[in-house]
Amino acid sequence: MKYNRVMPGAKSVYIEECIKDGFIGVDFDLKEDLSSHLTDDFKLFSKKYSPIFIKNNPEKSKVASGLASGSIWTVCHDLKRGDIVLSPDGKGEYLVGEIDSNYYYADGEILPHRRKVKWNNSTIRKNEMSQPLQNSLGSVLTTCYVTKYSDELEKLIKGEKIEGIISTDTSIEDVIEFALEKHLEEFLVKNWKNTILGKEFDIYEIDGEVIGQQFQSDTGPLDILAISKDKKTLLVVELKKGRVSDNVVGQIQRYMGFVKEELAEPHQTVKGIIIGLDDDIRIKRALAVTTNIEFFRYKVNFQLFK
Repeated sequence: MKYNRVMPGAKSVYIEECIKDGFIGVDFDLKEDLSSHLTDDFKLFSKKYSPIFIKNNPEKSKVASGLASGSIWTVCHDLKRGDIVLSPDGKGEYLVGEIDSNYYYADGEILPHRRKVKWNNSTIRKNEMSQPLQNSLGSVLTTCYVTKYSDELEKLIKGEKIEGIISTDTSIEDVIEFALEKHLEEFLVKNWKNTILGKEFDIYEIDGEVIGQQFQSDTGPLDILAISKDKKTLLVVELKKGRVSDNVVGQIQRYMGFVKEELAEPHQTVKGIIIGLDDDIRIKRALAVTTNIEFFRYKVNFQLFK
C-alpha cells in the first residue's frame, strides 16, 4: 500500500469540492483524456507531455515540466485502488482517503484528471505527527510519497497517539535528533547553506519554493536535486544513513542519467554526490573510475555537559 500527500489545487483551494464529490485530481493545462496514454513507463509519458506543458508555459524550465508530468502520472496511474491519499485542509489538519477508481477525465471541471476517493470521516492534526512526517508532508510539490511513514500513519488514522512526539520550533537546529541518525535528509536540507555544498549549490527552487527534496524520477525519488549558483551544473545528492557500499554508485548513476536526459538544458552538466557515515573499499574502487561522482562523510558530534 502506498501513502501519498496530494494537494487539492494550490493552497488546497479545491478541498471542499474534492470532499463533496469524492475525488482527488490534478490539472496542469492538459485538456484531453489521458486514458490511452497511461502506462507503467513514466519516461515515455513524460516525453509525450513535457513538451505540451512547456508550450503552454514557455517561461517554465524542463525541471518544472518534469514535475508536472510526474504529478499527473502519479495521481492518474501510479497510485492504485486501495492506496491512501492525504490532503491538507489549509487549517492544520489532513483529510485521509482511499483511492476507489481508475483514472477518469472530467472535461470542463476543476482538476479534470481524477481518481474517485472514499474520504474518511476523521482527520489527522499536524501537531499529532512526528517532526519528520510533518517535514515530508510540507513539501511544496503537488504530490509527495510518505509511504516510509506508513506505520506512524496507520496509527494516526486509527486515532492512536504517537509516543514521544515533542512539539519543536523548526527554526532550531536539533543536533541531538541528527545524532540519532533518523533525520539526515531533513537536517541537511535545513542546514544546507551552512555546509560546504551550500557555498556552490542551491537546492532547486521554482518561484521561490524548494522543490529539489525527494524529486521524483522514473527510477524513484532523488534525495536532493541542486543547481550551481552559475546555473551550469545540476547536482544529484544521494544520502545513506550509515556505511555506504558500491551498489549506491549504480543507483545514483541512474538518477543522474534521468537528470541529464530529461531535465538538463543543453548547456548544463550533471554531477553526483554520495553522503554517508562511512565508506568501504568497494565504493572507493567504484568511484576511482568515475569523474563526476564524489563521496562525502558526515560526522556527528554528540557530547554531554554537566
